Amino acid sequence: MTGPRLFVDAWDPSYGASFEASVGGPAAPSSAQVEADVELPAVDWRAIGPRAGLRAPDVVLLVDGVRRIDASVWTAEEDGASFPGIAASYAAGVVRCDLERGAAELAGAQVGRGLFTASPSAQEVVCGRVRYPVHRVGGTGELSKLPAAVQGPLTALEVAVSDAARVDGDLLVVDGPLRSRRQLPRTLGYIKTQHSQYLDARLTAVVTGLRPGERSPVFRLGTAWGGWSWYLRLPVALGAPWAGIVRMECSAELPPEEAIALADLSLVTLPRFASSPYKDPRAPQNLVPIAGLERRLRGLLGDARLLHRALTMATRVGTAGR
Repeated sequence: MTGPRLFVDAWDPSYGASFEASVGGPAAPSSAQVEADVELPAVDWRAIGPRAGLRAPDVVLLVDGVRRIDASVWTAEEDGASFPGIAASYAAGVVRCDLERGAAELAGAQVGRGLFTASPSAQEVVCGRVRYPVHRVGGTGELSKLPAAVQGPLTALEVAVSDAARVDGDLLVVDGPLRSRRQLPRTLGYIKTQHSQYLDARLTAVVTGLRPGERSPVFRLGTAWGGWSWYLRLPVALGAPWAGIVRMECSAELPPEEAIALADLSLVTLPRFASSPYKDPRAPQNLVPIAGLERRLRGLLGDARLLHRALTMATRVGTAGR
């Protein structure tokens, strides 16, 4: 009797895993309603390869954002109460990939900072030329929930840099779920880590059976954000069932034929950007232009130690809010 096969995830363990397991099995089943009979009837699901004669767009824009907590803080209210807060820096940028010229360049980047807290009395913190305006959060403002509050301003920054960089006919790829960016035209969400299992066992077997350069049929997810979705496998040495598989999204407001066209376009566009294991610990899902953009954006955030020291001095001498 032989035991189960064992695979080592190609990703560096410090980044988690490309497919996150749970106690419920290979992945936690999602409660989302799934409409599988969109591109093909569910009973006929099969791997789909590139459409003959279809070319990638001349210009592809890849968008990403990074965030960092510069310091944790506490407020002392006049009534004796105290509220936690975080001073955070975040940045968003766009890489413009000209596929005709074979060139990639930074098309725009912006940096934001903020003091995130539920404190009713907190004021802007000023550290020389660096400012942390207050972003008041709702609820009780537990410290563990404050990092998630940075996502809203970061997403808004990503939308701003995307709008500024777009040209007619380009394809915009957002690193992560689309969320509130579904209104952007010709835009794809790129999810490289699979947390939930949306499909039943038979359809999941189609996904894990994909060969590099193939995709699943398009299906519709009935989650809060909703939308058309599909899986594709990037170039990778076959091994673990989910190796090199990413999930794509596009707006639910599109007619199904446009979603299918975007799925076909993603299959002839994204594999060329796949990273290599010897260069990137999250290969192949962490696309080469995205990896470079992340490094650039983290540099724009500034030196974390210097900012922490400046925040400490600013709050110590009472310059916050001046």
